[in-house]
Amino acid sequence: MKLLSYFRGEAFQRGVHPPSCKLTADTRIRRLPFPPKVIVPLSQHIGKVPHAIVKAGQEVVRGEPIARTEDWLSVPHHAPVTGVVEFVGLRPGVRGTWVESIVIRAHPGATQEDLWGQPRDLSTASSGDILQAIWDSGMVGLGGAAFPTHAKLTVPKQAKVHTLVVNGCECEPYLTCDHRVMVEQADDLLIGIRYAMRATSAVRAIVGVEDNKPDAVAAIRAAISRAGTVPEGEIFAEMVPTKYPQGSEKMLLMALFGVEIPAGGLPVSLGMVVNNVGTLAALGKLLPAGRGLTERVVTVTGPGVAKPGDYIVPLGTPLRFVLDYAGAPGVEAKQIILGGPMMGQAAASLDVPITKGMSGVLVLRGDDLTEYEDRKTYPCIKCAECVESCPMGLNPSQLGMLAAKREYDLMGSDYYLGECFECGCCTYVCPSNIPLVQQFRIAKQILREKAVAK
Repeated sequence: MKLLSYFRGEAFQRGVHPPSCKLTADTRIRRLPFPPKVIVPLSQHIGKVPHAIVKAGQEVVRGEPIARTEDWLSVPHHAPVTGVVEFVGLRPGVRGTWVESIVIRAHPGATQEDLWGQPRDLSTASSGDILQAIWDSGMVGLGGAAFPTHAKLTVPKQAKVHTLVVNGCECEPYLTCDHRVMVEQADDLLIGIRYAMRATSAVRAIVGVEDNKPDAVAAIRAAISRAGTVPEGEIFAEMVPTKYPQGSEKMLLMALFGVEIPAGGLPVSLGMVVNNVGTLAALGKLLPAGRGLTERVVTVTGPGVAKPGDYIVPLGTPLRFVLDYAGAPGVEAKQIILGGPMMGQAAASLDVPITKGMSGVLVLRGDDLTEYEDRKTYPCIKCAECVESCPMGLNPSQLGMLAAKREYDLMGSDYYLGECFECGCCTYVCPSNIPLVQQFRIAKQILREKAVAK
């Protein structure tokens, strides 16, 4: 398949330019202390839920597998701390429902070194060996989607991949964890990119970074220069225009190459695979050591935080512990958004844990909430602002009116609801303050439930 050339400029139509609010872009990553107790939900990713292989009273060391799966669209979990399993059962999950979880009480005197894992040489490993190593690590997409990484890097037999696209846009306001990873962990990122290239047989990798992060591009290019020629193929770092939602893989491919993924299609249909920079940087550290994913970088930020920053947080750390350390004690759950303001979700409670797909914790002030709660919703005035902003070219106004009438089947069949990836552009620009994206989420959930019932 012929390699596509670059397409520079304002590549995708529509979209919005919200204030960036990158409060932590120039602050180095810091490590959060280990909490006295961690809660590991077994459901942290898209796909089948793994099953616990530990029981209450059992001693575990950091990095030890605690949940296993035989299903390809699933991943195992590993102990984030050295300690004793206190409980295996239902606990409050991120979405407000109770989910099967493993609670581990950390040993107060433990050094919390990662004591599990066997270093391995993957320099001559086959594609299958690398995919197996990624599966064993429990890695999922750290950009928020939480799709199992080994499954995403598995190329269908009838397809051929020539380009690995590495998503370093991080267009969501406030979030900077990917930015800081690119600046501080560029060598690990390069190692992870090379593993992904060999897993997919790609001959080229391109890191796409928004042009408001020149230091990240410089760090990656310096790492590429230090590595010299690599056997996997060519690796580039390219800047794309800053625009939301540039971080969507469909928008990024349009920005880099000027190509559009067909409706219902995937990048692999164009000979490409897309992965997040944070995911590949973590793989660059974990795979050579033969370790599992036990921590991640999380942006803790917002006007309600005294010590905003990007923190290395053990998975399963209770949200309340994170907020107390970052200088936001006494906040209420309704002041917290998990993720960014455009695509994030409200926290169900302060007792939910940090999970693999949680890239940010945004803390708002009480005044911010009062201003939002006082906003009234008005009828649609047919201004077409939502149509002009939708990056997928949908008609959010029409979809919103159908949602109000509960015409969910029509939304899916005639108005391409499935193509909406819930970026929130329509809600952001709506002068009537109609919560369009929230209506679409409900509609899609109802359609999923109806499909399961059939």
